[in-house]
Amino acid sequence: MNVPEPLRNADNSDALVRRVEYDDEHGNRDENRTEPETLIAVDFGPDVTSAGEGVTADVIDSRVIVVTATRHLEFELPQSATDVTVRNGVLTIEGDRS
Repeated sequence: MNVPEPLRNADNSDALVRRVEYDDEHGNRDENRTEPETLIAVDFGPDVTSAGEGVTADVIDSRVIVVTATRHLEFELPQSATDVTVRNGVLTIEGDRS
């Protein structure tokens, strides 16, 4: 699973974007999964959480809309994505490695 373009561009500003792959050799996070797993995490920084505004993410069909106090990002959900969550200013997209 590749990092969507708008999230790659966010890495050039004040957000921190990371992509991590898990496989059986290193231990899947979920023992019941048989496919290798990819996790994309975007930390929008302390300004987002301290301002009380936070980060929201909505998934509509195959489109993800992310809104912060200073940003509005839209992108296609990667086909292999299985979950999109936001917690403490960090957007996480989980899915199969494909």
